[in-house]
Amino acid sequence: MVDQEEYARYREDSKVLAEIGKQVHLQVDLVTLRLPRAVAQAAVDAWERDESGDELGEETREEYQLREWAGDLALIGLGIEERGRWEGEEVVVDLHVSDLGAAFGAYLEAVGADFRQEEGAAFQPSEQSE
Repeated sequence: MVDQEEYARYREDSKVLAEIGKQVHLQVDLVTLRLPRAVAQAAVDAWERDESGDELGEETREEYQLREWAGDLALIGLGIEERGRWEGEEVVVDLHVSDLGAAFGAYLEAVGADFRQEEGAAFQPSEQSE
């Protein structure tokens, strides 16, 4: 049997996480980012791609996540198309923090255990989380 008290705590934790998200929203809106030309162009291409729109049917969790990330990439491509400034081999663009959160989530999934909080430093959990 699942411990309902544990899930009640998780529900409260999710409210705290949402409050942190609210503070991010209030304090951070657009973030200026430099992207290599090839990466920026791939995002724009994703935005310009004409998806069939056919009924997808039942998806696995992985298929759903991949489709979500493709949509997130397309929205970044839209931002690049609308606000990007091409400077040589880079594009400079102001992107909404929510789009960057999706990109960072995909990055974390891709690097897995190789993720480092800071360049050259291994992630060390705080004493409180142990």
